[in-house]
Amino acid sequence: MTEKYVIGVDYGTLSGRALIVRASDGHEMGSAVFDYPNAVMDRVLNASGAALGPDWALQDPQDYVDVLRNAVPEALRISGVNPADVVGIATDFTACTMIPVLEDGTPLCQLPEFKNNPHAYVKLWKHHAAQPHADRINQLARERNEKWLPRYGGQISSEWELAKGLQLLEEAPEVYNRMYKFVEAADWIIWQLCGSYVRNACTAGYKGNLQDGQYPSREYFKALNPAFENFAEEKIAHTIGQLGDNAGPLTAQAAQWTGLSAGIAVAVGNVDAHVTAPAAKATEPGQMVAIMGTSTCHVMNHDAITEVPGMCGVVDGGIVSGLYGYEAGQSGVGDIFAWYVENQVPAKYFDEAKANNKSIHQHLTDISADEAIGAHGLIALDWQSGNRSVLVDHELSGLVLGTTLTTTAEQIYRALLEATAYGTRVIVDTFAKSGVPVKEFIVAGGLLKNKFLMQLYSDVTRLPISTIDTDQGPALGSAIHAAVAAQLYTNVNQAAEVMGRVNKHVYLPNEERSKQYDGLYKEYLELHDYFGRGANNVMKRLKQMKREG
Repeated sequence: MTEKYVIGVDYGTLSGRALIVRASDGHEMGSAVFDYPNAVMDRVLNASGAALGPDWALQDPQDYVDVLRNAVPEALRISGVNPADVVGIATDFTACTMIPVLEDGTPLCQLPEFKNNPHAYVKLWKHHAAQPHADRINQLARERNEKWLPRYGGQISSEWELAKGLQLLEEAPEVYNRMYKFVEAADWIIWQLCGSYVRNACTAGYKGNLQDGQYPSREYFKALNPAFENFAEEKIAHTIGQLGDNAGPLTAQAAQWTGLSAGIAVAVGNVDAHVTAPAAKATEPGQMVAIMGTSTCHVMNHDAITEVPGMCGVVDGGIVSGLYGYEAGQSGVGDIFAWYVENQVPAKYFDEAKANNKSIHQHLTDISADEAIGAHGLIALDWQSGNRSVLVDHELSGLVLGTTLTTTAEQIYRALLEATAYGTRVIVDTFAKSGVPVKEFIVAGGLLKNKFLMQLYSDVTRLPISTIDTDQGPALGSAIHAAVAAQLYTNVNQAAEVMGRVNKHVYLPNEERSKQYDGLYKEYLELHDYFGRGANNVMKRLKQMKREG
């Protein structure tokens, strides 16, 4: 019998990756990456050179189509797979990433009259300029005792659909009124592939506040702004597709872009974190998957619904059918390490790394790894990109406490590594206290290559850490969903058992080191609550001064 193949396309923050997978066993045949030419626009708008304000993060949707035109054909070429044997394609996206579009799906930034309007472009997941709007959304929801708010840990993020939509209305009403829909990029790219707009259940639930089949009420939206009254029904509501469903057949145009056969199955869109859980065979309650890259998203299944303070949401079937999917996250992890290296590390460290044939990150890790726990005298707060969970506040900022004239660059780097581990422990502990215990921590994403960091996370969280057995977790997860959409498997769980890959309990907590980190974690918690829970609002005042400046 002729082997059948599927394609998973993973859209990250800076690039898109296409992966060809054999459906019978999950074997990876070949992959290719396409870097977005426009990357992330967080300082200036590329089209005009106009400066963007603080906390902006935009992209150009043409880059997403160019991934299909370049990465998919290249992956096919590398794999040697006959395109005629590919029966399905699926994609995943960073979320919440939003695009204002016309009725035919054309992004407004592609219209001449909006080319120089930043609000007409993609608002990337880490666009945090809608924080003031998120604050109003949360305050009003609390005042009205909105029943959906506890499903999101009591706070709505500035990254999500409501906050970005309200910012769009109030700062660019001409864009808001012209757009047909405010579309998740995860759904827009599927629209480009199959010609039909289908809203995926994952982002609708986690990022669009769809709970129990309903969005927040018109009365609630009207109280935010009278012109916002019909936001849900007019701008975001649409036909919902379940994860693993077939959104429609590949169009002739998309077939031409990709080199695939027209008519093959196109799976309903999905989010990079949630799609990774099946790739790691993490479909049972108690297994938390952390997709660790520029940021970290934590997802896990549970057989009951409950309220977890500061979680990003709980959605029925949000990861796999039949279980409640929980989400939390850290807005900055790899981004923090990159920021530090690019802006704070002296040139001599780069020279040493080059001489030892190592990356600068590996070099800093290696030379800091042997120092005794706590010997650097530092505690850092991992909020350079704000806090997603459990404080849900992007007005917070980073902090390194304890520096002296003898503090070295590698010591601060290690303190930042540790801070992200403490941030994860806050999430794990909060879930456990809320009746959603984490029994196993499974890591996917680029940072799992750092063995010291993985052991550090195990020691700090006191959990065994398993690792996904692929460098391309989201793309493999998408391929699994493509196989289900193509009806090669009955459901995602069945496909995950055959196609998923995981190395069990690669890292185990060291009791002695865990005890030492417990002491530092207490200090972290004191700073976490002092700066993050309102005892001191200096970070927020500084953010306001930055905006005014």
